[in-house]
Amino acid sequence: MDANEFLKAADECLGRVAKWLETLDPDEADYATGDGVVTIEFADGGKFVLSRQAATSQMWFAAGARAWHYNRDEATGRWRDDRDGHDLYLRLAEVIAEKIGHPVEFSG
Repeated sequence: MDANEFLKAADECLGRVAKWLETLDPDEADYATGDGVVTIEFADGGKFVLSRQAATSQMWFAAGARAWHYNRDEATGRWRDDRDGHDLYLRLAEVIAEKIGHPVEFSG
């Protein structure tokens, strides 16, 4: 994937996440977008950050003291963790659910 393809795919990912976050209760999880970043803020002051990393052609997700790096799987179009292969969107829903105390499902 060249740089332009990565930027297009990364921006699509960030947009998809932002659209999904709109469906959550803003009192539990609010968000802000910036150039290549979605910051998720919680009522307790905690923040999670999803960002594109052009230098490595990856998406990085930081949630508290945990962090993951995702490569785009060209065959499926999904973002997969570079260590164990889990899906970015499923992990995002999992850690947000853990943070706010009830299940949420990614649907974006």
